Amino acid sequence: MRPLRALVIYILAVFVGGALLAPPVYWLVQSFAQAHPDFVAHHLARIASTPFPRYVNRSLLALALIGLWPLVRNLEFHSLQEVGIVRPRGQWKKVGAGFVLGFISLALVAGISFAFHARHLNQRPSGSQMFHRLLSAAATAIITATLEEILFRGAIFGALRKAFHWTFALVLSSMIYAILHYLESARSPDVVTWLSGLEVLPNMLRNLGNIHAVIPGFLNLTLAGMLLAWAYQRTGNLYFSIGLHMGWIFWVKAYGIVTTIEPTADKWLWGSGRMAIVNGWVALPILFLTLLVFVWKTSNIERTPNSEY
Repeated sequence: MRPLRALVIYILAVFVGGALLAPPVYWLVQSFAQAHPDFVAHHLARIASTPFPRYVNRSLLALALIGLWPLVRNLEFHSLQEVGIVRPRGQWKKVGAGFVLGFISLALVAGISFAFHARHLNQRPSGSQMFHRLLSAAATAIITATLEEILFRGAIFGALRKAFHWTFALVLSSMIYAILHYLESARSPDVVTWLSGLEVLPNMLRNLGNIHAVIPGFLNLTLAGMLLAWAYQRTGNLYFSIGLHMGWIFWVKAYGIVTTIEPTADKWLWGSGRMAIVNGWVALPILFLTLLVFVWKTSNIERTPNSEY
C-alpha cells in the first residue's frame, strides 16, 4: 500500500502547504505593489488586485506541480514511460484523434444550446481581438491539458492502479479530478493572517454541498475523468488523453469568450460559470455516450501502461 500512502501524503501536503503558503505570497505581492506603484500600475495591476482566495488556488497548483516529481519517485516510477510519457514520434495521430473527439463531443453540446436559444453570440469583437483570445484559449488548452494529464492520469491514476484494480482506480482518480475542479472563489478575509488560507480553503469547496453544482456538474467531470483515464489505460500512454483534454478545454474557453447564456435560460440545464459547457444537464448524456462509444471501440485493445505504439 506504499503508493496509496505516498498519494495521501502528497494530497495533504498540497492542500495544507498551499493554504499556508498563500499568505506570505500575498503579503510579498502587496508589499511590492506598495513599494513600486508605478510599475505595478502598468504591468502587474491585475495580479496586485487579485483576491486572496485566488492566491490560495494558485499556491495549491504551484505545490502540486513542484511536488509532482518527488511523488513520482516515491511511487517507484523509474521513468517517464511509467507515467505515460513516451517519445512523441508516432504519437501525434493519437493527439489529433483525441482532440477531434473532444472537440466534436462539446460541439454537440454547443449546437444543442444554440438550437434551443439557450446561448447567443456576444457582440462580435474585432478580428484581431478574436484571434488573440482564441490563441490564448489554445495556449491554455495545451499547457493545462498536458500538466493535468501527467498529474491526474499519469501520477494519481497510476498510483491508485498500483494499489487497487485499475477499474476502481479509474473511478476514484476521476472523482478526485472532479473534486479539485470544484475549488471556487470564496470571500476574502478582512485581514490576512498566517491561518487565513486554512480558513478560506473549506469555503472554496462549498459547492460540493450544493445539489445544483454537484448534480450534474460533478457527475459530468467524473465522466470526463473516466474517459481520460480509460484512454490512458487502453492506449498505453497519455497522448490521446492529452489531445482529448485539449479539445475540451479549448471549447470551454472559446465558449465563454464568444457566447453568453440567455437571461431566461435554465442554468442548471444549460450550464453556467467558467465551465458552462460541461456543468449542465445537457452535457451529461453527450459525455456518457462519448464514454460508451470509446469503451466499445477500444474494448479489445490491450496495451501495457508503457506502450509506445
